[in-house]
Amino acid sequence: MNARNAGSSSDTSSASNTGSASNTRGASNARSALGEYGENLAARRLAEAGMKVLERNWRCGRTGEIDIVAQDGDALVVCEVKTRRAGAFEHPMAAVTPLKAARLRGLAERWLQEHGGAPPGGVRIDLVGVVLPDRGAPVVEHVRGVA
Repeated sequence: MNARNAGSSSDTSSASNTGSASNTRGASNARSALGEYGENLAARRLAEAGMKVLERNWRCGRTGEIDIVAQDGDALVVCEVKTRRAGAFEHPMAAVTPLKAARLRGLAERWLQEHGGAPPGGVRIDLVGVVLPDRGAPVVEHVRGVA
């Protein structure tokens, strides 16, 4: 079984297009709600896998955000969550570029500085991809150690 499939399984107001600021906020709110829903599913998946979610949406100034910080045994897990609707142009698992991975490693270092250093099991960066089909249950895929 390859790493991609190792942790995979399935979980189960309209605005006119005027280009106005309120229309932009509406689209942003929809993306935010979609992301929050995906993060809720991801946190549930991690907990079902025996991990303890320590923190969600941890922000480091303007540097960025860690979607989920979790503990997996004696390892710290920094988890990026990507949520897409079915048919989106990019599968969520393709969303962690080398630049994004480097940013996540930097954020993990900052989190560790603020929370007492690295645990005995080290730090792992995982990705949870959530695909929301037009019908049926969301598909949640967890890949360990992506970066």
